[in-house]
Amino acid sequence: MFAELCITSNFSFLTGASHPEEYMERAALAGVSVIALADVNSVAGIVRAHSAGREIARQVAELERLETEGGVIGPPAPPGLPVPPRAPVRNVPRLIPAARLVFTEGVEMVALAGSRVGWGHLCRMLSAGRLRAEKGACHLHLSDLPEGVEGLEFILLAPDRVGAGWCGHVAALVRGQGARMHLALAPRYDGEDARRFDRLAALAAELGLPTVATAAPVMHHGRRRRLADVLTAIRSGVRVDQLGRAALANGEQRLRSEGEMRRLLGPHAQAVDRAAALAARCAFDIASLRYEYPSEIAQGETAQARLARLAHEGLAWRYPQGAPEKVQKMLAHELDLISRLNYEPYFLTVRDIVAFARSRGILCQGRGSAANSITCYCLGVTSVSPEVGTMVFERFVSEARDEPPDIDVDFEHERREEVIQHIYETYGRHRAGLCATVIHYRGKRAIREVGAAMGLSQDTIGALSSQLWGFFSAQGLERQRMREIGLDPDDRRLMLTMELIHEIIGFPRHLSQHVGGFVITEGRLDELVPVENAAMEGRTVICWDKDDIDALGILKVDVLSLGMLTCIRKAFDLVARHHGTRHTLATLPPEDGAVYDMLCRADSVGVFQVESRAQMNFLPRMRPRTFYDLVIEVAIIRPGPIQGDMVHPYIRRRNGEEKVQFPSDELGEVLGKTLGVPLFQEQAMQIAITGAGFTPEQADRLRRSLATFKKHGNVSEFRSLFLRGMAQKGYDRAFAERCFSQIEGFGSYGFPESHAASFALLVYASAWLKCHHPGIFACALLNAQPMGFYAPAQIVRDAREHGVMVRPVCVNASYWDNVMEPDGKGGLALRLGFRQIKGLAEEEATWLTHARGNGYMQVADVWRRAGLAPAVLERLAEADAFAALGLSRREALWQAKALKTGGELPLFSRDLDGEAIAEVAACLPQMTEGEQVVEDYVAMRLSLRAHPVALLRHILTPGAGQGVAPATDRGPAELRADLARAGRRHPRDLPSPVKRE
Repeated sequence: MFAELCITSNFSFLTGASHPEEYMERAALAGVSVIALADVNSVAGIVRAHSAGREIARQVAELERLETEGGVIGPPAPPGLPVPPRAPVRNVPRLIPAARLVFTEGVEMVALAGSRVGWGHLCRMLSAGRLRAEKGACHLHLSDLPEGVEGLEFILLAPDRVGAGWCGHVAALVRGQGARMHLALAPRYDGEDARRFDRLAALAAELGLPTVATAAPVMHHGRRRRLADVLTAIRSGVRVDQLGRAALANGEQRLRSEGEMRRLLGPHAQAVDRAAALAARCAFDIASLRYEYPSEIAQGETAQARLARLAHEGLAWRYPQGAPEKVQKMLAHELDLISRLNYEPYFLTVRDIVAFARSRGILCQGRGSAANSITCYCLGVTSVSPEVGTMVFERFVSEARDEPPDIDVDFEHERREEVIQHIYETYGRHRAGLCATVIHYRGKRAIREVGAAMGLSQDTIGALSSQLWGFFSAQGLERQRMREIGLDPDDRRLMLTMELIHEIIGFPRHLSQHVGGFVITEGRLDELVPVENAAMEGRTVICWDKDDIDALGILKVDVLSLGMLTCIRKAFDLVARHHGTRHTLATLPPEDGAVYDMLCRADSVGVFQVESRAQMNFLPRMRPRTFYDLVIEVAIIRPGPIQGDMVHPYIRRRNGEEKVQFPSDELGEVLGKTLGVPLFQEQAMQIAITGAGFTPEQADRLRRSLATFKKHGNVSEFRSLFLRGMAQKGYDRAFAERCFSQIEGFGSYGFPESHAASFALLVYASAWLKCHHPGIFACALLNAQPMGFYAPAQIVRDAREHGVMVRPVCVNASYWDNVMEPDGKGGLALRLGFRQIKGLAEEEATWLTHARGNGYMQVADVWRRAGLAPAVLERLAEADAFAALGLSRREALWQAKALKTGGELPLFSRDLDGEAIAEVAACLPQMTEGEQVVEDYVAMRLSLRAHPVALLRHILTPGAGQGVAPATDRGPAELRADLARAGRRHPRDLPSPVKRE
């Protein structure tokens, strides 16, 4: 057995030059039995290596099965080409979790987790170092290492020059840690290795430490040497040709086989055996972390009993007249499945978080693989009725994958922080933390940083960056395209730079904070995974991202934010206030024909998910009439279905232009509700299982490859297996290829049916509000900004087209939020709020409204009573908020600017006889309508006077306005000048009153 115990991956950011997965694959090929990933003060890459090892084990098991059955080994060759010779992989490397600890005292050593207890100690040490430092840094002290710590093995890394201070620290460590300390024999490949090994062996004997062998690799293969130097240059902020001694001398610091290590060590080759013996003592497997869920036991009631009680209480709440027998059977079945899989704590955690939000009046909605179930419906997690029939709770891969069901909960985006802080308070920061997000190199960043390291000019870097087609790749930098932008693709430096750019894409660069994925544990979180500070004050994050958490099956609750929930909640409040009817997502009148009529007209400005131009174009063709039509509407206009050519076949079949037929009855059951066209991720997996004979485990891997926004999203590896399976079941090859191409479309973005159902409810709710309360819906939309596709000007224009009276901002009538007020005709008018004024803070608007009393009479009243600064009054004047006082925009602005003097100046306020000097009234020119419109948009991004194009319509379209008086009598040149004045704000250019003659 050979063990490499000191590996540095690219999760030692900008240092290691290989992915953890590449080390595992290389170790499998090179016959390395055990590897330990030991990144600098981090375990961020451990799970990636663990997942790669699990995949290697699966491949080896599949190979052994095929050999036993006499099947074909390896993937089939393309037609007409011979099968390339390939030695099958037999070795499955074992992974030891580890970290390279760098202490402030100058001591470095690798800590190997030999047991679960040792892993907990390692995580707590790393947490201590990171929590006392800023984000991304770690300040470890030797005092953080407790004496006699169990479950950890240490490998000291000696510096080039061993001083007395270092020896003193190491001697203390040896006394404290005893037999768990070792000294590394690592080659430097500089011609001095033989003498160095002798010196290190003598040092180890002096300290009483055994030596262990390691190649200390920073890359899995020597070909990564150039990229390693580029990473060093980026980290150091210099060019590659300025690295000097910091550059690698050669490509030898790589993962090596046992034979190579024995040859390099010569007479010290026994250190290889000692490394293997040390690895044998480290039996901890990272996969054992997966079952540490909170027990959620409350007041002595078990999780199972509590979940059953809450579910049945919710059943009575949801069905006050009594639940149908079908629903009762569904609930019993789901609770039985949850019990068998021990998922009760997960559902209780989500339920408790949602219950808190509802107690605070925070609107929320759950979505995910299990969210649209009768259990979650009864627990209040979702408002989608299970009778819609859009999801089957017992997904066919749920028991096979043995991981918690996926439930995401969306909260109002303005109040999600309340929920986050509640989670911290409930579970404690020692039990709850946010997931990380690994920021990877993508096209533009790769070009910018690698180009700078390689010495390209900023002009060249800018030209390359401008040609990218997408965010996630470097497509668009082909040779012909480079010639077109004036670059020589045959230039040696440019060629090498392009190779390195493509090589670095996908490399992790640093850790960031996940949008809302919480990890909650039964015990201490910092004994499960290291915790560190986030960039935002008061938040802590772990070093693993959502994919790592999924791979280990660790509990994660996604606490996400959604602007439309804020809008709907505010709209519900307005409806209750002005109409006396309180609605919830679950109690809205279902299947309202007027709502569907409105959607069929594509009257959907501001409506959730169907407000884009693509959706507006599709709605009249789709003509939705039921809730499930909205589910399909949400899912079909996505990159995945569009790229998979699913949109047009579905519409043709829905409209009767194409016959709906199925190649078999079993596929008919899968695709019946979508007319034979796969639209959802769940259907893609069902086709694979039913039509191609995939096992649940294979279908689960297909599901993971279909996940949204995957870093390495690719389902093509399943093509041969899929086509072979379809052929064995008698399906036509053309049909099989068409099915797979449609499934492959989900590789970029495919929508799960469960998510589509939850979103469809929000589509219906927002459409219902727009249909029956257009003014209130517009008011809520404006109060929930920024969100959606449309700017405030478009929302206001759409509301007025629906008959809503919109009133301007007024110092005597407006509040911070937009509000509804009586219109004097028995209806409601929308009064614009101070939030529409650019540069005005909510606190300033609050002072203004609280000091308003019976109203302001002049600009100076606002200054004196509300205590607002003259600059704030200028913003109000520019927004024409003083119009109700009989002041034009310029008159109000003139008065606001006069306040800059700070009141009366005694020397100039009175004449020689002590009489007050009356200021001569200024004669200010009246603003034209075009100038008013321009200033409205500059101050508030909208205007109630006219659309800018309306001022020019009679000029742009001669004859279109015959019989209608033009909006203004100014000429075309003057109108164009008015409209072009958005950047030259004339009111602000007015001279100060104290300066005029």
